[in-house]
Parts: sequence; structure tokens; C-alpha cells
Amino acid sequence: MKYLLIIACFVCSVLGQAQQKQDPWKDSQLMDPALLASRIEKHTTKDLVIISVGPEAIIKGSVDIGPTHEPENLEKLRNYLKAVPKNTEIVIYCGCCPFVKCPNIRPAFALLMEMGFKNAKLLNLPKNIKTDWLDKNYPAND
Repeated sequence: MKYLLIIACFVCSVLGQAQQKQDPWKDSQLMDPALLASRIEKHTTKDLVIISVGPEAIIKGSVDIGPTHEPENLEKLRNYLKAVPKNTEIVIYCGCCPFVKCPNIRPAFALLMEMGFKNAKLLNLPKNIKTDWLDKNYPAND
């Protein structure tokens, strides 16, 4: 029994590390939705680019790129970012499904890192855009 528990702990540890390696962001690169909502409401987003990489641009003032698990939308994001200075604060979001299963945020965030953006953030929407944004009455596009 003792050996079975040790093996289970080892497997969980390896799987946990594998999951972390799949995420191209650090915890410090996650932006709290309440913070972004506050900045939008206070009109302090002048130097911030908000990009939707999901099915629809829900957040007020965000740019709609489309689901970046589709190669043409990932290329659309690449082309959009060519005109953006590398030190610009950028926050991307999707919200189509639970955060850990999202097919769009990982390729989009990895592209930001590949292109050398130093101040890229991922909006922390652990469940989805409805639960973590709309249900809280945060600013949305009309």
C-alpha cells in the first residue's frame, strides 16, 4: 500500500509539471478580471491593448481576432501585433470554456512570447467569460 501511494504521488507530480510546461505564461502574467474592469471603468486603458482570441470580443474596447486554435486567426493575430510596439501592455482573453481546457489562449500567448512582447498578460478567467466577466457586470461591448 505504501508503495502504491508513493507511485501515485510521483505520477501526480510528473503530470502537474507536464501541465505547467504546457502553459507558456507565469502566474505573474495573469491579470485579475476585477483589475481590468476597474481600469476600463476609470478610463485608464490608454496604453493597454485588449485582445479577444476566442469566439467573440465581449470585453469593452477589445479587439476581435477570433479563435486562435485556427491557423488563419493565429496569423491574423501575428499580423495585428506587427504594428504594436513590443513594450506595450497587452492582455489577451478567450473565455470559451474552463481556463485549463481552452484551445485558444496557449497558442496566442506563446505567439506573444515568440514575438518578444515584454508586458503580455492573460486575463484570468478560470471558468468562462460568462461566469468570470458578464455575471459580475464588468464592462462589455454593446
